[in-house]
Amino acid sequence: MIVYLARRLGQAVLLLFGAVTIVFLVLRVIPGDPAALILGSQATPDELAAKRAEMGLSDPLLVQYVRHLGEVVRLDFGESWRLGGDAFDAVLSRLPATITLAGCALVFTLLLGFPLGLHAARHKGKLVDRAVSYFSLTGQALPAFWVGIMLVLIFSRTLNLLPATADGSLLGLVLPAFTLALPFLGWLARLVRNGTLEELGKDYVRTARSKGLNERVVFNIHVLRNTLTPVVTVLGLILGHFIADAVIIEQVFAWPGIGSLMIESIQQRDYAVAEAAIILIAVFYVGINVVVDLLYFALDPRVTLETV
Repeated sequence: MIVYLARRLGQAVLLLFGAVTIVFLVLRVIPGDPAALILGSQATPDELAAKRAEMGLSDPLLVQYVRHLGEVVRLDFGESWRLGGDAFDAVLSRLPATITLAGCALVFTLLLGFPLGLHAARHKGKLVDRAVSYFSLTGQALPAFWVGIMLVLIFSRTLNLLPATADGSLLGLVLPAFTLALPFLGWLARLVRNGTLEELGKDYVRTARSKGLNERVVFNIHVLRNTLTPVVTVLGLILGHFIADAVIIEQVFAWPGIGSLMIESIQQRDYAVAEAAIILIAVFYVGINVVVDLLYFALDPRVTLETV
């Protein structure tokens, strides 16, 4: 177990190192001069050169990169020229909003996807099974931003039932959370359906039935318990996707989370905030994947060091 944990943590560190490197390079090849944005169009060449030197942008790229790695390790991303104050603190102040959105999307996914998958499995080949499969594939195929816009047009503009943007109320969470959950809701439903059908075909189910156990007992006690193991672990992966995918949804619904802050910072060439936001999202995504791997290792006794 310790060997496996050390290996997974090593892989996570390498992934984060790659993410930091890619973010650093991409942000610096984007057209635009942060010094010019800060000082305005009236700035003289000498003032621009002085500002670039102050921000460290006049140094060779390799020097900037090495310095940046040290800053990332210390969680020191510098000051935000646009917001004022520490960049990492600005990102952390938006973190609760993103976690709230991702958590509500996870609740939607679990409350809708799990029962749909079970219902489809219990009615294999029937109309409800085909309807769930069609719904799952459609939900995964539709672009999230388009779904969000359509939901706003229907439930906010036409029916006037739900807020179109974040207004601080629970109702303001419904549309963005459901939009974020829709692709993974169908994914979970198909996972539960296929897993349940696989369990129903195993020997222990036939043995339980041959002993005269009630079908409800066989399904709810034996089958459902074994179906839950992969579902519990995949929920962690879904949560990681939610935090990463919230970037698009937060833009559509003007949700004040990390994603919208990151997009604004990239557009304004606020490197400090943009890097802090992207790297924090990467840390969450990689960290959740590590936790899910360890959880699956602990929940399923059939998984050994040799199988992973």
